[in-house]
Amino acid sequence: MQEWITGLMTSLGYGGIFLLMFLENLFPPIPSELIMPLAGFTIFQGKMEWGPALVAGISGTLLGAFPWYYGGVWLGEVRLKHWADQYGKWISVSRADVERTLIWFRRYGSLTVFFGRLVPGIRTLISAPAGVNRMALLPFVLYSTLGTALWTAFLTGAGYVLGSRYELVDEYLGPVSKLVLLGILASLGGFLLLRHWFQAPKQ
Repeated sequence: MQEWITGLMTSLGYGGIFLLMFLENLFPPIPSELIMPLAGFTIFQGKMEWGPALVAGISGTLLGAFPWYYGGVWLGEVRLKHWADQYGKWISVSRADVERTLIWFRRYGSLTVFFGRLVPGIRTLISAPAGVNRMALLPFVLYSTLGTALWTAFLTGAGYVLGSRYELVDEYLGPVSKLVLLGILASLGGFLLLRHWFQAPKQ
């Protein structure tokens, strides 16, 4: 996988980043944790610039989010779960993955799209429950862009700092992502508690 990613990015440049990040959102087994850190290493080498690399990564991710979003709109919850049972194994997506993202979305609302973009394993699938629940397109694009920009910049910066050891980002991100997930859940919980407190009728 790493050799294929490296070869494609070397031959296509910024277009390779765009294509790989687009495909990563369609097929979760393709890891952004290798794509954008490699872009960061390439920037470190002086062969790419920050701006175009980030724009390519963000735009590729956003374009790749739409098939999942409209798939959720078209299929609905029941058929989406059946689809995951029948075909999800080919792209490492299970019914449990779909159910988890649906629970996230219904519990935390539209903000899940933003925070979900920062969590490996959820960031790709979070578009589907947004579609299932008919989230308005403008907020979906806005939250997706903001979350994707943070994630893409973080991975690119990590690759830049690590240099030729950029592939270590993928190795270390697993334990870190669990801490990120806990932090996001705590933040969302706190936000909901505050919103409930301010909206509660005063005695």
